Amino acid sequence: MRTWDEVKHALYLIADELRGMATIGRYFSTNLYERERAYHTMELAARVAALAEDAPQDEVRAAFLAEPWMRASPLVAVEAAVFSPHEELLLIRRADTAAWALPGGLAEIGRSPAESVLHELWEEAGLRGRVAQLLGIFDNRLNEGRARFHVLVLVFEVTCDRLTPSPGVETLEVGFFPLDALPAPLHPGHERRVTTILEHRRAPAYFDPANFHRGSLPTLQRPDRFRTDAHLSASPARPHISPKPPIAPLLWHMLTRS
Repeated sequence: MRTWDEVKHALYLIADELRGMATIGRYFSTNLYERERAYHTMELAARVAALAEDAPQDEVRAAFLAEPWMRASPLVAVEAAVFSPHEELLLIRRADTAAWALPGGLAEIGRSPAESVLHELWEEAGLRGRVAQLLGIFDNRLNEGRARFHVLVLVFEVTCDRLTPSPGVETLEVGFFPLDALPAPLHPGHERRVTTILEHRRAPAYFDPANFHRGSLPTLQRPDRFRTDAHLSASPARPHISPKPPIAPLLWHMLTRS
């Protein structure tokens, strides 16, 4: 039997996925009917999120239609892993939850992930440093946390010349702790991330594995692979794929140029 927190977590992720689908549809739909379906999908996303949040649907819809909801990709968060010469790990106690965590936050537009993690480290722990390596990339949907949005968390190891941290306006405490005696409670998702980065510190960066099996990949953008081995004798009509939707060409260029 699922707990209500687990149900809310699932509802948030479903709403976020629907919102992403609706956002893409609103910008890249090629006809009026597709745009209407996109707006209806956004309405469904707002209804699902409103149920999970126990909030008025109109307020949720307004938030979905405004920044930062106008996005089609997961959010990017960054965290800093700083180790002392005695192999202790730097942790901050967050002011919002009173839980212990790695210094970090959402990456801001205009900064690279590495620049963002140094910025967060300075704000939350008062340390200047250099990014040494990427330790791991984590999908928050697979963590024990109950995140409301799809977030990719990039954890970097950062080296600092001076290890004299001090709390900032978003932190209650900050300090170095032995790896076998970390404080509790840890912020949701951190137990898995901290354990994993310690295992991969001397190894290639960690990433959540994925494996696509036959039939699980979309075929609409690969009409040359539209037929599977199981249907070689069939000749289904291949869909016409517009190479560049006429809606919002500037946004299309921004999303595809990288």
